[in-house]
Amino acid sequence: MKLKKSILVIALMFLLASPALNPSSNAFGSQATNTGHQSSHDQDISHSTDHGTDSHADASSGHGSDGHSSHGHANLGESLPLWSCIPFAMMLLSIALLPLIAESFWHHHFGKISAFWAASLALPFLYVFKGEAMYQILHIILADYVPFIILLWSLFTVSGGILLRGSLRGTPVVNTVMILIGALLASWMGTTGAAMLLIRPFLRANEYRKNRTFMVVFFIFLVANIGGSLTPLGDPPLFLGFLHGVSFFWTFNIMPHMLVSAGILLVVYFILDTYQYKKEGVLAPDDGEKQPLRLVGTYNFLFLGGIVGAVLLSGMLDWGEVTTLGVHRALLDWLRDGFLIIMGILSLWATPKQLREENEFTWFPIVEVAYLFIGIFITMIPCLLLLKAGDKGSLAFIINAVKEPYHYFWITGVLSSFLDNAPTYLTFFNTALGSFYSGLTEAQSVPLLMSEKAIYLEAISAGAVFFGACSYIGNAPNFMVRSIAMEAGTPMPSFFGYILKYSLVFLIPTFVVVSLVFF
Repeated sequence: MKLKKSILVIALMFLLASPALNPSSNAFGSQATNTGHQSSHDQDISHSTDHGTDSHADASSGHGSDGHSSHGHANLGESLPLWSCIPFAMMLLSIALLPLIAESFWHHHFGKISAFWAASLALPFLYVFKGEAMYQILHIILADYVPFIILLWSLFTVSGGILLRGSLRGTPVVNTVMILIGALLASWMGTTGAAMLLIRPFLRANEYRKNRTFMVVFFIFLVANIGGSLTPLGDPPLFLGFLHGVSFFWTFNIMPHMLVSAGILLVVYFILDTYQYKKEGVLAPDDGEKQPLRLVGTYNFLFLGGIVGAVLLSGMLDWGEVTTLGVHRALLDWLRDGFLIIMGILSLWATPKQLREENEFTWFPIVEVAYLFIGIFITMIPCLLLLKAGDKGSLAFIINAVKEPYHYFWITGVLSSFLDNAPTYLTFFNTALGSFYSGLTEAQSVPLLMSEKAIYLEAISAGAVFFGACSYIGNAPNFMVRSIAMEAGTPMPSFFGYILKYSLVFLIPTFVVVSLVFF
């Protein structure tokens, strides 16, 4: 019954938002279409997010002399105060503190808490800005949240039907190799895809180990984030750059940055795992005759390939746009979302229930992410609008401070740790274009940025991708991996515990090295 309900909810969510319900009417006044095919930025065939968001390309729009954007909407970021970000901060504090001080209450009511903070932003926002606020809320739901959660759901569902059987025990060498394989896969199937595929085998291989927390954290660092930095398929900001003219294989320019980061973290991980392995003194349980490793449910790789292909094609082709409740999206984005739902449903139909049970598959992780991230996305609206306002908004002191490559690396990175890394990438991408090639079109300036000022684009790209590992909400798979690990019995640090005990201790020093060497 729960399975049927899950499928029904996903299908209804898609159908209710479908352009077929509103193919051309505009319920909220005159709203010009977005220029070109500028959506599908949640395409972390992994995802969509930093969150994995969609349609952030309009962040690049210029400002008209009348104070409106080129798409016909008032630039609310120019008038919003900085304190409008308080609901977002309170949402993050709830995620960070309530599981620690009121664990039972949080576990039973986290969806209501998310809804409360979303309403605390949405209601006064609608009261003050009326139709324009309604557009912003609908935009982030239809163009960002819906494709984000559909992508996550499809990858979560399909990967849950792939089971690794056999004798696999998590020694330091085995664990390091598994994380390395995941990091390599992440650039080609996305960080979410790679993380969802490998986290369950990784957890089962180490279920006999006493201290598993640091293992999952380093898995998040490398598989769910840094590993996705080599191609636009790996992480949403890079896919967004690809849609704006950055060539597909240009991102190989940040391979040295990735190798340094991943190399340092893998060595540190191996040392930590070796130390803990010896300290625990726990021997791998003897299950009798060793069974060879084999994958079951391999037909799900067809569905996984379909998801990756659909995401890539939706960014490369342009079949025009449709309007849904005043929000403009590419027709291919809607078709992609529908196709991803079909892939997930086919996986559920083709995979025996017993196989998913053996894989310890449940719906709780995706339900938790869906409930929490709708609150995060809605309360994040003022923060994104302030970023889009550039030097005309309350965050102008940040935008104007960016001059050198290392400025781009650190400021893009720090903001990407807590906000959606797709619009953050685009904000500083356009800041660089405006600083060096003012007056040129995007088609003229992007090739010059890739060649003459490549170090700036490298800094923006590396910052947006790498720093997603710094918090649970820095990238969508982070929270998914955490939920799956906790459900499997692995204790995970709190929101601030993750940052203080791991990100500041391991990631930030690594990024300092990257900054000193390359920027």
